[in-house]
Amino acid sequence: MARVREKTGGKPVKADAGARAFITLEELLRLKHRARGFSFLPRQPVHSLLAGRHASRLRGRGLNFEELRHYFEGDDVRAIDWRATARLGSPHVRVYSEERDRPVILVVDQRSAMFFGSRRAMKSVTAAEAAALAAWRVTSLGDRVGAIVFGDTETVSIRPRARDQGVLRILGEIVRQNAALAGSARADGDGARLNDALAAAARMTAHDGLVCLVSDMSGADATTRQLVSRLGVHNDVIAMFISDPLEQDLPDTGFTTFSSGDARIGVDLSSASLRQRFSDQRTAWRASLAALSRRRAIPVLPLSTARDVAVQLRELIGRRMDQGRAGGARIGGPAP
Repeated sequence: MARVREKTGGKPVKADAGARAFITLEELLRLKHRARGFSFLPRQPVHSLLAGRHASRLRGRGLNFEELRHYFEGDDVRAIDWRATARLGSPHVRVYSEERDRPVILVVDQRSAMFFGSRRAMKSVTAAEAAALAAWRVTSLGDRVGAIVFGDTETVSIRPRARDQGVLRILGEIVRQNAALAGSARADGDGARLNDALAAAARMTAHDGLVCLVSDMSGADATTRQLVSRLGVHNDVIAMFISDPLEQDLPDTGFTTFSSGDARIGVDLSSASLRQRFSDQRTAWRASLAALSRRRAIPVLPLSTARDVAVQLRELIGRRMDQGRAGGARIGGPAP
């Protein structure tokens, strides 16, 4: 975790003593009752980030052909098979049934670069909460959920499973790797680890799945873009981009020492030009992610460490409470 030592202070202090450094299984289990008011299915409210252009790309569950049968009054005329009708001499319709589920793969980043937070929680904790909320919501709508959980030294693949059993296996692995951050000294955002995780996700879901990347995208490179593009050819991809307010705007705290593990660096944060250059570089980084989103039609959901994750998800891809009370359009699944 990044620590800060001011020149005039004697003791190192965390950026925010109230920020949660680690997550527990009990906390992730309690999120089950808050996983409502949003969905990753194609049908979205108009204010959702998944509406419009992006929603048209979300495949949802597939359809299985069941039978060709006679047309009956009340059948949807769009289901008429005109070739079969001409061949058989009477109206026939093609009947399909919706597939029971589709696999959803969560790619959850628990590298040491995520072990940073200046407000409510570390980025690693925020990612864990976002993944848990997504997993609980996915299984509540009948889909299977799997995961690729990765840190600095290992990548663990969990095959998609339905109901609570699948979620519990994922949450347990997230908590295990999150706890391992206590002894981690690396914070370089190794892009190779991110790319390994994306490659594992590609091996796990060949087509018609949903891959949800939960990361700060540290170390992303040209290979990352290629892997994401490849995943998006036959699957839907959504990125939950985790960030912290301090990463965008450095505070004016004078000469300050930052440390991570054994590495230390002194920075004069009283320099307005330095703070501006840092902010400009971060803005350019976010713009590059936005460009990737536009080119590949991949929705990016920005999640901040400073705010409650469930509230943010509802604001980004959920429905307004007044819509629900008024009987407005549902999100694309059972009412929460």
